[in-house]
Amino acid sequence: MTKCVGVLTSGGDTPGLNAAIRALGKALQGCYSTQMIGFYDGFRGLAQDRSVRLDEGALSGILTVGGTILGTSRDKPHKMPIGNQVLDMTEACVQTYERHHLDALVCLGGGGTHKNAMRLKEAGLNILTLPKTIDNDVVGTDVTIGFDTALGIATEAIDRLHSTATSHHRIMVVEIMGHRVGWLALGAGIAGGADVILIPEIPYEVESVAAAIRKRGRAGKRFSIIAVAEGALTKANVEELHKALAQKKSADNKDEKKKAAAVIDQLVTAHSHNTLRLAEQLAELTGVEARTTILGHVQRGGAPSAADRLLATKLGTRCASLIHEGRYGVMVGTTKQETVVVPLEEVAGNRKYVPLDHPWIDSARRAGAALGD
Repeated sequence: MTKCVGVLTSGGDTPGLNAAIRALGKALQGCYSTQMIGFYDGFRGLAQDRSVRLDEGALSGILTVGGTILGTSRDKPHKMPIGNQVLDMTEACVQTYERHHLDALVCLGGGGTHKNAMRLKEAGLNILTLPKTIDNDVVGTDVTIGFDTALGIATEAIDRLHSTATSHHRIMVVEIMGHRVGWLALGAGIAGGADVILIPEIPYEVESVAAAIRKRGRAGKRFSIIAVAEGALTKANVEELHKALAQKKSADNKDEKKKAAAVIDQLVTAHSHNTLRLAEQLAELTGVEARTTILGHVQRGGAPSAADRLLATKLGTRCASLIHEGRYGVMVGTTKQETVVVPLEEVAGNRKYVPLDHPWIDSARRAGAALGD
């Protein structure tokens, strides 16, 4: 019987997903005579058995296309909304896998995808994963598919903001994606020459940021660029959050846990307006007009960069060779330009933060960028 491998893309879309699907399929078919089918819309398509055969024709011309030809979703196999219910669809996923006589299932995704892939591994399926996310927060790999493209987009946005900032002598506050880590904001901030870079790993003081802007003013600089990660928090935010989390952890009953959870939800909701609030505070503290730009999902769009195409192709073809070798339960990543194979147990449930001693942080400080601390 001809071997067959399934593939799905889950979580947020990123540039380079189609390049990875193409590389995986071409290597499977061309080198190992193995067929490949794709499941639509992530784990939901797997549970509902909505699939498409990914032959040579289907893979042709997708290398440069952004997004994912398979579609994606954030649905979880064990907690999937079906109608007006939330059901455990793990067994349905297993049945689909068996119905198609799959030899393996490849899941392309970020942190949530790796946790879900781990659950399917524990259910007995042969699982492999490829790391993709513009956040670059997957452990076990130096870089994820999609990060380089998003980094370029965010950097270009900062470049463009310099023009209007210098023309109007303003503070330009630009919010950059990245979930709860600062890789994207830090990299784009350095590459774009931001004067202040705020990331989740380094809680900031608003007055410290204002002081950096006033110092620039005294030096004759009439504008400032502030790069803010969407997950950046003030020191007061962090203290409030830690207090609420501690209360939830020590709660003796469900009512107390619900109250603590409600406080956490309120803090998270309030945090969603942090960037706008920061711009208002800086204008008040410095007397300089401030404007806010929230880049949002534009950072996830468009054709993948050359670096992302190379990374996706390298990881996709290596994944095909692992399937041929019968090695499952792993993520295929990259370290120091070499592909690495990481057990899913080491990836699922973990997050890669920017280390405080990372060279990028040191470079940012030495180049004169303030980090809000």
